[in-house]
Amino acid sequence: MSTIGPIGSSLGSSHAQVLKRAQEALETQKQPSEGFGNRITNAIDQVAAAQNKTADLVKAYEMGMENDISKVMVNQQVSSLGFQLTLNVRNKVLSAYKDIMNMPV
Repeated sequence: MSTIGPIGSSLGSSHAQVLKRAQEALETQKQPSEGFGNRITNAIDQVAAAQNKTADLVKAYEMGMENDISKVMVNQQVSSLGFQLTLNVRNKVLSAYKDIMNMPV
């Protein structure tokens, strides 16, 4: 019965953390949104950061400083998926632009 107390208190603290994160998310949504260009720029910067992190991990693995190959492989997949997503979004935006430009006025 003594172990129930610590579990209950840890559940209470995790519940409080979840509520705090939800409140922060709501406050973030209330703020005026960034422009479309800023969001695209931020997304591209995040993809570039993921690719740089992956390159650093690969270099560290090759030099023997990193021993966890799964960490390296997961980061490679994350950066690859981020790049593919960015490429697909770019293609969709260009396709929509071409469709709009080809509309008769």
